Amino acid sequence: MKRTRGKKGRVEGRTTPWKALAEVRDLIGDEPRTREYLIEHLHKIQDKYHHISNRHILSLAIEMELPMAEVYETATFYHHFDVIKPGGTPPPALTVRVCESMTCEMFGAKQLIKDLEEKIPSKVRIQPVPCVGRCNTAPVTIVGMNPIGNATVDAVNNAISKKQTAPELPDCIDYKAYKKDGGYKTLADCVAGKHKADDIIKILEDSNLRGLGGAGFPVGKKWRILCEQRAPKMVAINIDEGEPGTFKDRFYLEKDPHRFIEGTLIASWAIGDVDKVYIYLRDEYAGCREMLENEIDKLVKDPPCKIPPLYLRRGAGAYICGEESAMIESIEGKKGMPRLRPPYVAQVGLFGYPTLEQNMESMHWVRDIIEKGADWFASQGRHDRKGLRSFSVSGRVKKPGVHLAPAGITMKELIDEYCGGMLDGHEFYGYFPGGASGGILPASLGDVPLDFDTLQEHGCFIGSAAIVVLSHRDSAKAMALNAMRFFEDESCGQCTPCRAGTAKAVHLMEKDEWDAPLLEELAQAMEDTSICGLGQAAPNPLRCAIKYFPEEFE
Repeated sequence: MKRTRGKKGRVEGRTTPWKALAEVRDLIGDEPRTREYLIEHLHKIQDKYHHISNRHILSLAIEMELPMAEVYETATFYHHFDVIKPGGTPPPALTVRVCESMTCEMFGAKQLIKDLEEKIPSKVRIQPVPCVGRCNTAPVTIVGMNPIGNATVDAVNNAISKKQTAPELPDCIDYKAYKKDGGYKTLADCVAGKHKADDIIKILEDSNLRGLGGAGFPVGKKWRILCEQRAPKMVAINIDEGEPGTFKDRFYLEKDPHRFIEGTLIASWAIGDVDKVYIYLRDEYAGCREMLENEIDKLVKDPPCKIPPLYLRRGAGAYICGEESAMIESIEGKKGMPRLRPPYVAQVGLFGYPTLEQNMESMHWVRDIIEKGADWFASQGRHDRKGLRSFSVSGRVKKPGVHLAPAGITMKELIDEYCGGMLDGHEFYGYFPGGASGGILPASLGDVPLDFDTLQEHGCFIGSAAIVVLSHRDSAKAMALNAMRFFEDESCGQCTPCRAGTAKAVHLMEKDEWDAPLLEELAQAMEDTSICGLGQAAPNPLRCAIKYFPEEFE
């Protein structure tokens, strides 16, 4: 039933909260009131008041002409919106988020949370949270929006006392410097007709560049599929990297943001008839967001050639939005729930149009591959594999960080050649080859080539190449439980196998003795019947812990 309004704007059944409505209108200003801006407008309220009241929910619903229930259910879906029910108490103005995911737990996050709760002033909220994308400096806290790596109580207290709650902007290669070094020339040549789209796509196909967000679908093949779709088309770039252990996209974004933007614009030209380009960035990367807004503004004001409109969209703390269709739902201003397929995103994506969805790092390599040739990239592999891989390495190694290495390198080679070896006093015990969902392998399988399609026979996959290295002082059983708790917290709740399965698995895994047959029965049900990859891959760590680390169950 459509709502009706009285002469003074009163919605039938509710009294208009005039003060809150004025505050919402002031925050939104002249920006559109269409549904796709709902999450952006919720962010404005959260940033200003550090919570979202029921009155602001109603006011936003009135202003955007949406049912209040839709605004409420969207706001409560995302972790970063503090929605306060009527009569509830708003949180303190300052929140200190403390990562409790795998690597941070290995480096003392549990004790850090306890110490902060005891020693930080009560006017500050201490909030345990999932991975924040800075695993190489574990344990990590975020004071307001200011990330602190290798965090201690003293470091957090110091940031609070000095009111250091804003993020530092990355010292990146800016638009001027990028153009001076030949940036956007390849794009301009493409638009000017000096290259044919078919030739560019063929170069990418020959290079063996694959989607580097986790799925590994060949980039050139995806572009060719989009060429065949009806106009208009959309492009959506995924920089939500929420997989525990992953931080490679942030690494490249902080250093050279225009390289992926140029790759994205070349893709838009190659597939043809692109109406808009959307960039979806995870909310934890606040410094990157401000920097990227500045750099996109520079590009738009002085473009090297004709380019489609660029829109930056801000995530709100939902791991599930790393899944391509869930990300599209979020860009549209909805709950980030995966869509049933078919139809596929390439056919029916953003706003119902054919959409090219790509990971940010995949686009980072496009310019180099075109300028240096397909063989330059394809010849980089090792152990009969092709290409380069950006490994986000954290855990018990001397040099954690993003390491660019040949595809197919083994774990032992990666530790010895790129990571400076294991930390003193630590022996290589096991590793996650693909973040929390990629499973866990023992040191005895440290000679398996790390690449797409090489780990499946062992019950694992490389995904986004998020490597977490365990030593003999760590427990695969404890890390599997940490991963399952993450999946329980991040399940969107749409399907019962994932929603109920992850919760049941956590309950069973918290026991001193695991019921292996029951856990396997549960894992099989989740794998077979969950709608998306979250529920399907969630059992990987528990299965691997049981299979490869039997000594922990004796």
